[in-house]
Amino acid sequence: MALFHRSLSAYVALIAACSLGALPVGAQQYPLEIEHALGTTVLSEKPERVATVAWANHEVPLALGVVPVGFAAANFGDDNDNGLLPWVEARLDELDATPPALFDEGDGIDFEAVAASQPDVILAAYSGLSQADYTTLSQIAPVVAYPQGPWATNWRAMIQLNSAGLGMAEDGQALIEQIETQIADTAADHPNLAGKTAMFVTHLDPTNLGRISFYTDNDARVRFFHDLGLASPEVVKQNSPPGKFAGEISSELIDELNDVDILVTYGGQPLIDQLNAHPLTSRLPVVENGAIVMLGNTPLGTAANPTPMSISWLLDDYADLLSEAARKSQR
Repeated sequence: MALFHRSLSAYVALIAACSLGALPVGAQQYPLEIEHALGTTVLSEKPERVATVAWANHEVPLALGVVPVGFAAANFGDDNDNGLLPWVEARLDELDATPPALFDEGDGIDFEAVAASQPDVILAAYSGLSQADYTTLSQIAPVVAYPQGPWATNWRAMIQLNSAGLGMAEDGQALIEQIETQIADTAADHPNLAGKTAMFVTHLDPTNLGRISFYTDNDARVRFFHDLGLASPEVVKQNSPPGKFAGEISSELIDELNDVDILVTYGGQPLIDQLNAHPLTSRLPVVENGAIVMLGNTPLGTAANPTPMSISWLLDDYADLLSEAARKSQR
């Protein structure tokens, strides 16, 4: 946690600036219609009891000063096994709120637990809901789903849709602008990122090189690269069809990674050692240069998938790691 002290301080400062009392209250008209990929949600009045499902949707109401009646327990990057990520726990403390019901989504949406929380609206703008999931949840309360494809919602759209579902669209827009300002300031402090190519690889195993999997330009992690001034290599650009958050290529095409300046993936030193030892991966310029950012099952690895509250928590430290990798790149 010491590594992230600076980012946590920045996070607290930003959330204080974006607290409910400092933001304009959106005057939305009811009944309110919200269109998304799975249908049109109609809200007859401003909801009072808000539940969220899937990853990070609860961060929007929390950032705007609203404590949900229930949300998904963290199942990745939870460093103390209490179901709460550090920035969520900090915000609950700041609001002097006890944790609400935490839904166990290890085997999918816990419909019974969601129903037991008795919500007026269910927020799921960033999720992988199927049509069947959406139909079942809609029997509990109106549901705000993703705008295009599953797991392809960026943090801005997550805030826009979920804040609309709260009846707080203007508040959400103000929050977006606050975060964008902080990102722009951080990018300006790391000018060597501008124009470098970055690739977020999810599977590059030298012991089993059948395929190379990565996040596409539609994924929030890659769009965050772009926010910081980084670009996508051609292999990512050419394998980013609309609505798809992940892609893959055969290892026979590994030379297509030659224009990658920075590689981000999950793992540690053993994986770096394997990449350097393998006759194929060792010849990749990004491996030769050591321009690799390794993430693991830690809060940093979790926050690299940017969400409304994690961005301010990790921004400085993540940009520092990317900048260090950029300095090693010789392309």
